[in-house]
Amino acid sequence: MDLKSKNLSDEFFMKIAVKEGYKGLGWTSPNPPVGAVLIDPLNKKIIAKGYHKKFGYPHAEVEAINRAKEKAKGSILYVTLEPCSHYGKTPPCTEKIIEAGISKVVCGIRDPNPIAKGGLEYLKSKGIEVKVGVLEREVKILTRFFLSHILRKRPWVIMKVASSLDGRIAVSTGESKWITGEKARKYAHKLRHICDAILVGKNTILKDNPDLTCRLVKGKNPIRIVLDTYLSLDPNFKIFEVNKNKKTIIVCGEKADLQKEKILKARGIEVWRLPLEREKIDLNALLEKCNENNICSILVEGGGKVHGSFLEKNLVDEIFYIIGPVIIGDREGILAIEREPIKSLKEALFLKNLKVKKMGDSFLFHCFTNEGFKLLNTPL
Repeated sequence: MDLKSKNLSDEFFMKIAVKEGYKGLGWTSPNPPVGAVLIDPLNKKIIAKGYHKKFGYPHAEVEAINRAKEKAKGSILYVTLEPCSHYGKTPPCTEKIIEAGISKVVCGIRDPNPIAKGGLEYLKSKGIEVKVGVLEREVKILTRFFLSHILRKRPWVIMKVASSLDGRIAVSTGESKWITGEKARKYAHKLRHICDAILVGKNTILKDNPDLTCRLVKGKNPIRIVLDTYLSLDPNFKIFEVNKNKKTIIVCGEKADLQKEKILKARGIEVWRLPLEREKIDLNALLEKCNENNICSILVEGGGKVHGSFLEKNLVDEIFYIIGPVIIGDREGILAIEREPIKSLKEALFLKNLKVKKMGDSFLFHCFTNEGFKLLNTPL
């Protein structure tokens, strides 16, 4: 690939590495998605590209080096994340880089994982030139689930809403199919694929009986988490159909019915008993439990009270809000977000980096919250 006509800066090649990294998003957790590019330093041609395809598979650097073979000698490696120098599911990437004869390594961000730190220093000690901090923000967004898992010890939380123009997710009877168009629904299923888990409240199961899979797109299904404080749901809902590709976790209070728990466990459903806070599941305890189980990202899909509870606790990092071309006008219609009353506009949630995109006949509003923005600006 001849790129002489382009502005061949470090940023240019790192953008290509970031694009490679996104190919693995949804497959690599609890590892981060990582992309890599090898270039010839003389003619600036790309020799090979690679990305981390799946947890336990070779890392991006190794993929690129294996594709380049002997051409890797003397090349420059652009990689989104600092190469590891420890043994995990795979051998250290630093040894492969040294063995390949790479002359320089440029990376987006350092690896914040204490186990993996020191890769750049090790490469430098072996005579390889290193540089870090190229397209740092873009790389942090790519790896935000992993960063949250390591730095905050809790999953990155995405809130996804699909509502009418007047903020309803259903009419008063509970009917909600369909407020947004097919293109928007497929996009929502892509979000399900990239996240480790999808979370809903008991009422969503009662009203919609959803599968909560990503059946509209090619990808892996997220772990399905349902908040059911007293284990009151009938076990015949679709959410209770489990197999190797469909896993369900029911989260309940510590005093929920033991006999119902036994029934659910016998069907292969996991049950988490967590403390309550004002008769609701303690969401901080839930996120801590998720993190312990290597759930690095959660897609919160409702309903309105669940959305409101996460927002009240400042636990939402990112929002995908899809508005369909519908005005419901039902004064008893179900609100997209329901939280406790606030006394001042200062208590409202003001969002960062809001972007709007037309999606078929619907509109997508994408943004970060203060909590998410804070993590993306954390020095590494």
